[in-house]
Amino acid sequence: MDQKSAGQERSSGSPGRRRASLLAAGLALASTVAAGTPPAAGTSPAAGTPPAAGTPPAAGTPPAAGTPPAARAAPGWPARHLAAPAPSARRTVGGPQLAGHGIVVNYPPHGRRLPRAWRLPRVRASAYVVADAGTGQVLAAKDPHGWYRPASTLKVLTAITLMPALNPDATVVASRRAANVQPSKVGLVEGDSYRVADLFRALLLISANDAAISLAQATGSFARGVAMMNAKAHLLQAYDTVAKRPNGLDARGQHVSAYDEALFARQALKIPGFMRDEALRVARFPRRPHHRPVKLWNQNTMLDTYPGDLGGKIGWTTRAKGTFIGWARRGRHTLVVTILHCTPLAQMVYGAQLLNWGFAMDGKVRPVGTLVHPLPAATAGRRHRLTPRPPAVPRPAAVLVPSIPLAAGLGTLALAVLAGVAVVVVSRRRRRPEDPPGP
Repeated sequence: MDQKSAGQERSSGSPGRRRASLLAAGLALASTVAAGTPPAAGTSPAAGTPPAAGTPPAAGTPPAAGTPPAARAAPGWPARHLAAPAPSARRTVGGPQLAGHGIVVNYPPHGRRLPRAWRLPRVRASAYVVADAGTGQVLAAKDPHGWYRPASTLKVLTAITLMPALNPDATVVASRRAANVQPSKVGLVEGDSYRVADLFRALLLISANDAAISLAQATGSFARGVAMMNAKAHLLQAYDTVAKRPNGLDARGQHVSAYDEALFARQALKIPGFMRDEALRVARFPRRPHHRPVKLWNQNTMLDTYPGDLGGKIGWTTRAKGTFIGWARRGRHTLVVTILHCTPLAQMVYGAQLLNWGFAMDGKVRPVGTLVHPLPAATAGRRHRLTPRPPAVPRPAAVLVPSIPLAAGLGTLALAVLAGVAVVVVSRRRRRPEDPPGP
């Protein structure tokens, strides 16, 4: 076809008829989309397409534009990359008020102005819960069912899962995976044997990541230990929790909520061995056979500074920020507090402030929800009896870097520098619109 005939072909038909044809095609396409034609197999939905009703978003999915406040970060922090269930899909375990994303508290009746002593402390964290462990009443919360990275507070779930299952006097041979984990480690040596009870003390006192891996592997395999943790979370009705690593280090798809961690904390109070280890100021750990044990100093300084403190577990990673689980008892009241995505190095300060408020207002505020009881277990779990193994044959002497003083010292220094920078950044950023004014 020459240029002239081609031009005639393109100009054939009136402009009105061409517009009508295009309009008809557009209407047909729109009707097809409106009818809900499913995407082809293996095809992801288009960006911004809402999930089906009742379907929680995949873990690790960044929140889309317009995501409700539950998926936003704490003041001064970048948005967290964990998608939280939409309000319609969220399981409001513990009561409907706990489905809220912001601060939830029922103050007593008062005049035009709320007394300053009644006001919740201003806590720079994305989520928290303060609850009475005895009655199960949740006194106050912020985004209690939002999904966040747990950092080392996940070790509380590790301990309450494995303590009842493992023989404390059995020995575990450290694997290469456990010995090579970084950072925050007690210094397990591949091939050496360690008592289960000693590993739990290292886990709870100094947050030893290598001890967490060895304890999980003591169940028969790493995967089995993690599976037991997830089963325990389900038994406690901690449905916001997915565990991937027993030490809580960041992992794709791993998340908890402040409410779930309050359930872990309440369950821990029922395990005497757990609370006994939490209350230790110092313990001895036999890192090498025929060598002098090293001292493990409890990281929870609130044992000496907060009246009634029973124990606490702190955590920190770059993405999780500061995290905390704490217990305290005064008189007949035992409170638990959980904090997630908090200003690093400030989690124990905020924990003490929330506990102070809880003790002052327990019995005065109307609860915003309850800590649910565990589901009935189908069968009683059997204790794993590990066969004690003789110590491994000593290997030729090697130069070993002392993992506790050096790693802890460098880690603390680096964390302090990061925290100083973070505080400056936070102070220069505006407070989120949904945050209430401070006291």
